[in-house]
Amino acid sequence: MMKVLAIMACVLFLQGCIHKIVTVPVKIAYKTTKGVVKGTAAVVGAVIPDGDDEKDHKKDKD
Repeated sequence: MMKVLAIMACVLFLQGCIHKIVTVPVKIAYKTTKGVVKGTAAVVGAVIPDGDDEKDHKKDKD
């Protein structure tokens, strides 16, 4: 009976550790990917202009 209680107590105490082991790498990967995507979008936006400025100038002249 004591062994069963000890095992149940260990399982309950280790749930927090398992949660940290799983979530920390996922959060790091998410933040890294998010930064890379934003940087790539900025570079692509700088290299390939979308022409919004020209449309704004035409509206201002009218």
